Amino acid sequence: MFKELSLSEHGLVHTLKSLRGNARGCVLTEPLWGIPFNLYSPYVSIYMLALGLNDARIGFLTSISLLFQIFWTLMSGAITDKLGRKRTTLIFDILSWSIPTLIWAFAQNFTYFLVAAIVNAVWRVTHNSWNLILVEDTESRLLLDIYSWIYIAGLLAAFVAPLTGVLISAFGMVPTMRGLYFLAFVMMTTKFLIMNSMVTETEQGIRRMTETSDQGVLSLVQESPMVLRHIVRSPATLYTLALMLVLNVSWTIRGTFWSILVSQELRIPDEHLALYPFVRSMTMLAFFFVAMPRLQRMAQLSQFGERLLMIIGFVGLLISQVILIAAPVGSYTVLLIATMLEGTGIPLTGTMLDKLTVTTVDAKERARTMALLNLMVVVGATPFGWIAGQLSLVNRRLPFVLVLALLILGGFVALLSRRVQTPVVISEAEHPLEAEMAA
Repeated sequence: MFKELSLSEHGLVHTLKSLRGNARGCVLTEPLWGIPFNLYSPYVSIYMLALGLNDARIGFLTSISLLFQIFWTLMSGAITDKLGRKRTTLIFDILSWSIPTLIWAFAQNFTYFLVAAIVNAVWRVTHNSWNLILVEDTESRLLLDIYSWIYIAGLLAAFVAPLTGVLISAFGMVPTMRGLYFLAFVMMTTKFLIMNSMVTETEQGIRRMTETSDQGVLSLVQESPMVLRHIVRSPATLYTLALMLVLNVSWTIRGTFWSILVSQELRIPDEHLALYPFVRSMTMLAFFFVAMPRLQRMAQLSQFGERLLMIIGFVGLLISQVILIAAPVGSYTVLLIATMLEGTGIPLTGTMLDKLTVTTVDAKERARTMALLNLMVVVGATPFGWIAGQLSLVNRRLPFVLVLALLILGGFVALLSRRVQTPVVISEAEHPLEAEMAA
C-alpha cells in the first residue's frame, strides 16, 4: 500500500503522495464530507433556535441521538463483520448522512429535528466500518500522519467559511442553513459513491465475512460478553476508553452549546460567528504542518513517548476553556485567543486518540471491540446532552465549566496512561479471545 520509506522520510506531504489502496480512497475523498459538515456545524444550534427550539429541547435532542446511537453502536461490529467493511460503509453512510441532511434542509419544527437525529444516529455503524477500511491494511507507523490528513480534509472548509457569514447577513440564518444542508446532501452523497469505487474489502474483512457466513447478526452480538471480558483485561484499552469518553462528551457539549454561548451570552452577531471556525481551522492547519512534526520528534525523546502529544493538547484545551468561560460580553479579541488555543489542542488530542483507538485493541476482533468501546462511550455520554442543556438554562457558561472539569480528568488519565504499554499484535496461535470462544 505504501512505498518502503524510513520513518524520517515520512512527512505529511510525503505520506499523502505515498498513499495507496484504501487509505488513498478514504483520505482523498474526505473533503467532500468534511467541507460541508464544517460549513454548517457551527450554526446548527442557532438554526434550531431560529426555528423555535429552546436550550432544553436542543440538549434533549442530543441525548435522544445518543440513546439511538447506543443501539447502532452495539450492532455496528456484527453488521460490519457480516456485510464487510466496504458494503457496510456505503449503505450506512447514505442512511446516516444523505437522508438527514435533506430532512434538516426542509426542517420546520422540533419533530423534523427529532426524526433527523434518530436517523443520523446510524452513523455509529459507518464510523466503525470506515475506520476499519482506513486502518486494517495500513502500516500503524503511518496512522498519525493519515489521521492528520483526515482532520486537514475537514479544515479545507476554512477557506470558504467566511462566505457563510456573508450569506447569513444577506439572506438570513434559516435560508442560508437550508442551502448549506442541501449542499451537504450533494457533496456527501458524491463522496460515498466515489469512495466506494476506490476502496476494496480489507483482508481481515474478507476473513470475518467468511467466518460469520453461517451466523446471523444477533448471534454475533450475543458473543459480545466474551469480547467485553477481553477489553476489561487490557489496561491499555481501558485507558483509551476513558480518553474516548472524556473527549467525546467534551466535543458533544461544545458542538451543541458553543454557538449559543457566543451569540446569546457574549452577544457576537450571527453573521460574525464564521470568523471563529475560520480562525480555529487556520490555526489547526498551521499547527499540523509547522508544530506537529517538531512535537513528534520531541515526543520520541521524552519518557512519555507519543502520549506527550496528548498531554500538551489537553493543556491547550484547558487554557482555552478557562478563557472562554471568563470572556467578557462583546470581546472579539478574548474569544479569538480562546479559539486559537483550542486550535492547537484539537490536532494533538484528536489524532492521538484516533491512533490509540485502533492500535490498543486486538486486531483479530477489532470490529466488535471498537463497537463495544464506542457503545460504552455513547452510554456514558448520553446523559450529558440533557445535563448540559439544564446547565445552559441556568447560565450559558456552565456547560463549559463542565467541559473544563472533563478535560482536567482527561489530562490526568493521559498522564497515567504512559505507564501502560500498547499491546503487541497477538499471533493466531496464542489468541486468548479466539481460544475462549472455541471453548
